Amino acid sequence: MLVLAIDSSSSTATCALVSEKGVLGEINLNDKKQHSVLLMDLIDDLLKYNNLKIKDLDGFAISEGPGSFTGLRIGMATVKGLSFGSKKPSVCVSSLDALAYNISGFNGIICPIIDALRGNVYASLYKKEGDKLVSLSEKECISLTDLIEKIKEKNEDVIFVGDGISKHKEALEEALPNCSFAPSYSSYPRAASVGELGLRLLESGVSHDLNTYAPIYLRKSQAEREYEERMRLK
Repeated sequence: MLVLAIDSSSSTATCALVSEKGVLGEINLNDKKQHSVLLMDLIDDLLKYNNLKIKDLDGFAISEGPGSFTGLRIGMATVKGLSFGSKKPSVCVSSLDALAYNISGFNGIICPIIDALRGNVYASLYKKEGDKLVSLSEKECISLTDLIEKIKEKNEDVIFVGDGISKHKEALEEALPNCSFAPSYSSYPRAASVGELGLRLLESGVSHDLNTYAPIYLRKSQAEREYEERMRLK
């Protein structure tokens, strides 16, 4: 089975081709341009380098979030269009699952963190069991303080991965002196990880409904929060 995977949940636009044999190719671009400008060109280049066309694919995998609201919508709309046009199945993969998968060889607790502004992060806890990553907590938008307390309760080694490290590293080191951090190249979303997780779903017969799946934001947008505040003050 050959899968095209896309992750546009962050400032990094990334796409990959994944099969049972492994990652056939991957393009990662951290650019100031919008994903709407970059994404289709990256996909075209990736397919061209591998002498493939959309009709040669067996399915698609897309990061469903959490992450950049605009980026998620662009990526999901792209995959929905490709899936509908080619009549090939598609599946959604959590961006937190994919980040944890980047460093799945770690033997303690893996905690992906994506900055959610206002002192909050998108996060979840994972641990390796055999050849699988097991989720230890729900995916949530949580204050850094509450996340630290949750990790302390586990009383285990922990490694952080994700773009939240750059903003919160000092606070995490102070509260959790024995914690560690994934290298920067592992903390960017990778379509290869989305693809390998998506491949497992597709091989098991899972296919998500194009008419119903949508980005997972985990929090309201700034516009929604401001609107609710205005309505509250009326």
